[in-house]
Amino acid sequence: MTNLAPLTRALLSVSDKTGLVELGKALAARGVELLSTGGSAKTLRDAGLEVRDVADVTGFPEMMDGRVKTLHPMVHGGLLALRDNDDHVAAMTEHGIGPIDLLVVNLYPFEETVAKGADYDTCIENIDIGGPAMIRAAAKNHGFVSVVVDVEDYAPLLAELDANNGQTTYAFRQRLAMTAYARTGAYDAAVSGWMANALDEATPRRRAVAGTLAQSLRYGENPHQAAAFYTDGSARPGVATAQQLQGKELSYNNINDTDAAFELVSEFDPANGPACAIIKHANPCGVARGESLVQAYKSAFDCDRTSAFGGIIALNQPLDGATAEEIAGIFTEVLIAPGANDDAMRIFAQKKNLRLLVTEGLANPAEAGMMLKQVSGGYLVQDKDNGRLSLDDLQVVTKRQPTEAEMADMLFAWSVAKHVKSNAIVYVKDGATVGVGAGQMSRVDSCRIAARKAQDMADALGLPAPLTQGSVVASDAFFPFADGLLTAAEAGATAVIHPGGSMRDDDVIAAADEAGLAMVLTGMRHFRH
Repeated sequence: MTNLAPLTRALLSVSDKTGLVELGKALAARGVELLSTGGSAKTLRDAGLEVRDVADVTGFPEMMDGRVKTLHPMVHGGLLALRDNDDHVAAMTEHGIGPIDLLVVNLYPFEETVAKGADYDTCIENIDIGGPAMIRAAAKNHGFVSVVVDVEDYAPLLAELDANNGQTTYAFRQRLAMTAYARTGAYDAAVSGWMANALDEATPRRRAVAGTLAQSLRYGENPHQAAAFYTDGSARPGVATAQQLQGKELSYNNINDTDAAFELVSEFDPANGPACAIIKHANPCGVARGESLVQAYKSAFDCDRTSAFGGIIALNQPLDGATAEEIAGIFTEVLIAPGANDDAMRIFAQKKNLRLLVTEGLANPAEAGMMLKQVSGGYLVQDKDNGRLSLDDLQVVTKRQPTEAEMADMLFAWSVAKHVKSNAIVYVKDGATVGVGAGQMSRVDSCRIAARKAQDMADALGLPAPLTQGSVVASDAFFPFADGLLTAAEAGATAVIHPGGSMRDDDVIAAADEAGLAMVLTGMRHFRH
């Protein structure tokens, strides 16, 4: 193996024909012989290029609907032969195997086929076999062979050839090989993941995950942590698929918080009215519905104006001018919404550092998905928390029945509590959060913190009573003792929603009856860590 490897013969066999003709012409102009297959060969010939069919090289036609065309020693020998190994060179000479110095392959569109909802047999037919085999062979022999699997690498390849008189450097081939193995690994991960879903196998013996680099980040949660953002190819609306219209590049924390904000606001169907969620450090500091988008924002903002400063805002409807004008009054890191009109964009254009992201729609909160978390020595994998409730799912367990308004607020509070770090307590009044307690080791502490923040906000607004007076309260898990419930009652809550299931449920229900509260049980828990 030498540092510089000449490029005299290339095999081009691609599913995505983007840039193929331009690459073929550039290679031919440099004196490179072109080999190709099927549709790729036709595309190149139609462009006036001289191309040799792989079938002519192997002596076998494409067969079995194209399943067998490159799986042959004349191809794999040309990719795998060590040019500085006398035995390999002798074998090539004896069997008439010509070297292949460049392999350009992109694979059958399996991921796209699955995303379109194709049936099982169609997906199976879109699993590439010859492509991954050739890629792995070329990548293994990167001491001599260049392998390109992404259209994005066509231009760097040509630049490399220009810089080295038609040759490639070992370092360049190493980088190409690294990318190639990642591609085949991701492809196999997509196939195995799809098959696990098709077979309804929740816990397959081996689990493979993969991603594509979307953005190199300046740093992670802290400046001493390296970080990057990878996408999984999902078409789910959100931060990964959003279009950024203005503002600085998103940071690690921006992406994390924006995802939390958008997933939360997507709980609220825009057909039922505007909604706004304001997030700080992945926890909501204000969520509200409103008659208008600007009213929803103002109500969410009034839950905790201090924490909203420098926060992330998510809307369930396109941003309008009036709402943009109101939001522009304080420092906001990111706003994400299903769209933005011209007035809104004009107003935000004056805020150069404010990132504005628009999506194709809202995420579906009922959609299935997988969540993955790394721990020492492994990964935890679980289903996405897509649990949702309706009025029919709730069980009233107290003597007092909740009013219609209380029930509506409890369902709203329950939807918000699902997105608050445990232990989570959420006070809601008139379709808006008025106090949020998040991430405490004790549930009663979360109740107290949320009530304290509501009192502080009432004082700041000059109101005579705490914001929690006449509110409802949601808890993401059951109350193990009555103390948390009584703390909420002392703060002015009149109704409570929680999963139930504690050994002391009867004591908690009795305490609610004594305090005159209405209580409903969900039978569903929403821990979030």
